[in-house]
Amino acid sequence: GADTDDDDDDDDYDDDDSTTNNKASWGDLEALEEERLAKLEEEEASAAKVLHPKFTAPSNLYTGVYDSPQTNDNTSYPDDDEGKDYFRNDPKKEVELAQKRDALQNAKLNEMFSEEDESNAARQAKIQQLMAEDDAKWQEERRKRLLGKYATVESWEEVEKLQKEDREKEMKEIDMKVNLAKEAGVTLTMLEPTDGAATGGIDGGSSDSKVDFGRTKSSSWFGPEEGLALDLPEVKGGDDAMREDGPRVVNGQITSREQLMGISVGSAGGWSLEVFPGDFVVHRKYGIGRYERTVLNPKGKLTPEEKEAAEERRKEIINDLMKDGKQLEEIQRVVESFGTAADTDPISNPLTTLLEIAYSDAVVHVPIERAYRLSRYRAGDAAVKPKLSRVKGEAWAKAKRKVEANTVQMAEDVLALYATRETLNRPPFDPSAEGMVKVFSKSFPFDPTPDQKKCFEDVENDMVWRSRPMDRLICGDVGFGKTEVALRALFRAVANGRQAALLAPTGVLAAQHFKQVVRRMGEETEHKFNIALLRGGMGKNTKKGRELRASIAAGDVDIIVGTHALLSNGMSFKDLGLLCIDEEQRFGVNQKERLKLICNCVDVLTLSATPIPRTLQMSLSGIRDTSTIRSPPPMRKPTISYVQEYEESLIKSAVEKELARGGQCYYVVPRISQLQDASDLLQRLFPGLRVIQAHGRMSRGAAEENVAAFAEGGYDVLLATTVIENGVDIPRVNTIIIQNAQAFGMSTLYQLRGRVGRSDLQAYAYFFHKNDAITEQSAQRLQAMADLHELGSGFDVANRDLEIRGAGSLLGTEQSGMAAKVGFDLYMRMLKKSIRQLRGLDLPVVPRSNVILPGGEGSIEWDAASDDASASYLISDSYIQDAKERSKQEGVARLAESTARLVEITNEWKEKYGGIPSELQNNLKALHLNSCLRQLGIDIVGLDESTGDCILRSPGLRPRHWAMICSQLPRGAPPRGLDVIFPARFTFSTEDKEISGGKKIDLDEFINPNYADDDEEWDALDEEEVEAMKEISSASTIKNMQDVEIQNYPRFVVKKLGTSVEEGSRVDALLKVLLPPSKVVFKKQEKDKEKAKLAAELRDKREAIARQKKEQEKLNSRRLGGFGY
Repeated sequence: GADTDDDDDDDDYDDDDSTTNNKASWGDLEALEEERLAKLEEEEASAAKVLHPKFTAPSNLYTGVYDSPQTNDNTSYPDDDEGKDYFRNDPKKEVELAQKRDALQNAKLNEMFSEEDESNAARQAKIQQLMAEDDAKWQEERRKRLLGKYATVESWEEVEKLQKEDREKEMKEIDMKVNLAKEAGVTLTMLEPTDGAATGGIDGGSSDSKVDFGRTKSSSWFGPEEGLALDLPEVKGGDDAMREDGPRVVNGQITSREQLMGISVGSAGGWSLEVFPGDFVVHRKYGIGRYERTVLNPKGKLTPEEKEAAEERRKEIINDLMKDGKQLEEIQRVVESFGTAADTDPISNPLTTLLEIAYSDAVVHVPIERAYRLSRYRAGDAAVKPKLSRVKGEAWAKAKRKVEANTVQMAEDVLALYATRETLNRPPFDPSAEGMVKVFSKSFPFDPTPDQKKCFEDVENDMVWRSRPMDRLICGDVGFGKTEVALRALFRAVANGRQAALLAPTGVLAAQHFKQVVRRMGEETEHKFNIALLRGGMGKNTKKGRELRASIAAGDVDIIVGTHALLSNGMSFKDLGLLCIDEEQRFGVNQKERLKLICNCVDVLTLSATPIPRTLQMSLSGIRDTSTIRSPPPMRKPTISYVQEYEESLIKSAVEKELARGGQCYYVVPRISQLQDASDLLQRLFPGLRVIQAHGRMSRGAAEENVAAFAEGGYDVLLATTVIENGVDIPRVNTIIIQNAQAFGMSTLYQLRGRVGRSDLQAYAYFFHKNDAITEQSAQRLQAMADLHELGSGFDVANRDLEIRGAGSLLGTEQSGMAAKVGFDLYMRMLKKSIRQLRGLDLPVVPRSNVILPGGEGSIEWDAASDDASASYLISDSYIQDAKERSKQEGVARLAESTARLVEITNEWKEKYGGIPSELQNNLKALHLNSCLRQLGIDIVGLDESTGDCILRSPGLRPRHWAMICSQLPRGAPPRGLDVIFPARFTFSTEDKEISGGKKIDLDEFINPNYADDDEEWDALDEEEVEAMKEISSASTIKNMQDVEIQNYPRFVVKKLGTSVEEGSRVDALLKVLLPPSKVVFKKQEKDKEKAKLAAELRDKREAIARQKKEQEKLNSRRLGGFGY
């Protein structure tokens, strides 16, 4: 009995021998089990109440779980009397019983929660169903949104139909945009989309350039939307992609061809803009934005004439509807649509073309006629995406004010440089030698292009008609005739008794120039000039080098062609008059510093297809004179360019294609160490191929000899480094392969491409690169090679290089930071504005005036066709006997900057040579007249045969100039007898404005009150200057006033000069009315120059003081540190 009352449950299953006689019956065991379970429930409930007082366990948790096993189990068990020791003697039975109890428990629990599980499952199934339906709906909506009208097509015929409709609609919209732009006075050209990757192989016949960087390249800084995948509809029988003239997939979305097209906008005034969707632009008022597209919208502001026409048209529409018997409700709907998008009548609702620009907080629509307010964002770090400006707020205005302050300082430096340059003088070249130059020009075997003629004239004006040394850049595409400009300049220098030098960066190019100069003007020609070649290996310690240097110093050599040896310290000239520098961008800083010493008071002519960014910036800012050759020679075709990843199969295809048509190839590598591998490759691909090499480490003259042997046709491929970048001109070679193109600079790539395409055959350039070596800047350079493949794009390549690399240092100060704030184009415009403001009187400079009065009166031009060797500026032999001194004094007097300077020169002559002869006195009057004409910007003087009036054209003169000049004259009135006529386009009225001499001028009538700040006015000034300079440059070729549409230009008029003044006295009559205003102009310009010089000197002093103060502070800090402070 004690054992049964024991509280330890384990004793019930104790296997100890002392309890073997205490056998329990089945009923007792069941009772014990129930008692045990009940006790466990009580313990769990009490524990729950202690831990969670508010929780009450269910009392019937296990109710009915343990019923009698006899009702659920057919197993027979022993009777109580027979099997009291049944479970103690058989443990397996006990385990079986426990398992059955667990199974019964689980079954009961499953039955209890089955209903809840079924409910949860049903709810989850419903959720999944709703989510699937919603996802399917979203996918369909997204598909329709991305594919647009192409979402429902079922056949390729439907696709073609939709594409045809799109093309017709696009062409209609494009035509409308172009026509509306034309009506606004703007030329609009839609540019074809530029793909970021090539869509075809290299065997295509298209003239478009191909580019493939081995990965998808975006045309802008914005990449495709992350995670966006477009599923195009599967159309049986169709192509895998949309066709080229149809819509395209851009960033995962179907985009029409028109949405991808770029624009080229410009005007006759000279401004232009070329952008593609995604390009960053700068608006002068709103800041940096992103160009998106062109749109057609109703005009926001109509002119009074347009308003009146719209009202009349709407009345007509309403009357027509009433005549047709339309209902009142329908007429009312039409009336309500007036002025909205539903109003498609071009008169009732005039449309305009707008450029859509996106900003960080708004979208701005710029009218096409105001696109001049936009410029491409270029700041020298094109790989970095600029931050979009905010239209609201003052951030952009503050940035502009900072840049404006910087440009004012920069303008002072520029004007100070102008003043310094004007103080440099050298004897000008004699115009009487121009007859020899014209004879030499006839040996040029081709007809000069229009741009070449302009360059010839610019160089002549610099050398003959200016007293300061020439510093001009000739920028022209490869093979466009820059060398001919240099040859004529070299001939002019030697014809005037001076020496000339031609500097080339490589021996190959120097040898090429030497042969050409000898052929055109060497000793075997009628000119018999002595030409010499100085190159590497002819140092001052060699016999040839010493002899040649001695001949040059003695003046025995007329023209010296050479490489860097011309810049050596031991080099000296007897009388160097001109230095021509070919491919200026190839010379380093040290060589250019040496050039500055050599070129002091020497004329310098620089030739470059792609000037370096700093040179280009100096040209754009006006610091350096620039002439551009853009017109290609006749029959020249643009070179087709391919930019692709390196593949041997492509190389084989390119070479086979060229050899099949009987041509030759260039194969260029960046390093000499790579030549052997390239040679092995070519021999493996083409056994028996004739290959010859050229590089810079070959023995003296070997590279030139190999190039010459290749030019003779004895080899198929010239394998070379960049030694052939310049000076190699072989028309039979029309394929060039450039390996590892990512390692070359932009200028080098462009020059290499220019080695081919020098005949009427189609040329090909292959730029092969390695994808793992591509950088952001190298990718941009290669992209530029693909984009800028048209003829005459050298200046554009230089601009793109400026965009990628930055402008660098200008006048010794770093400007990149300021240019980055507003973009380089806007920065240069602001600089020009600051220069014009500081100059005050901004009359364009006239280097020479063409006086075509009867009998040659007043002219100082040399007539090469005349047998008379005298001209109005010539001094007689009896007055100044020394020929050299006489020529010098003639040049000084001919180019005197003012009449006051001429008086000083005359007084010097009187003191040195005696009284002025009467003939020379008459000639001096013509010199005084021409000085006055140049000061007033007058380029042509002639008589109107119908009226007898003397017409003096001044293309750059504007009402504000004349008002400013007259305000400084006595009584504030122009001289009596000198009238001025301004065409209506230069006045604030619709009619020509005539200002009579002798009458006081109202300044407010001619000066715009918003002149100082209005951007529109400054834009007009820019256009005026460009237009005026074009006309001035062509004035010297005019022989008759009837050849000029004089009514289109500002002009002075001296009435009845041809009829009321005798011949021989007309120069006196003109001087009487022109002297007073010309003196005012000269004084004002001198004052502005002096002011700019003083401002620059003061700023230099302040900067020097600041540097000294900073250095003193550093010194003091070091001293204090030595004492332990």
